[in-house]
Amino acid sequence: MSNVVLSKPKFGFVIATRAALGLGAGLLLSSRLNRRRRRRIGQTLVAVGALTTIPAAMFVTRGRRVLSRRG
Repeated sequence: MSNVVLSKPKFGFVIATRAALGLGAGLLLSSRLNRRRRRRIGQTLVAVGALTTIPAAMFVTRGRRVLSRRG
């Protein structure tokens, strides 16, 4: 079994990257705003979320701790 230990700022960064990616994808699939504006905002959020995925994955990988079974 393993746990991931992250500081609050790193955890917030990981959450924000996932939120940006999800929000951008949602905007690209929705029809709430006018088409041009929705596509610009959606594409920007997806790009930001995708580009920040690598540092977020590195935080998670480095924060992983393997727990030993005792007892």
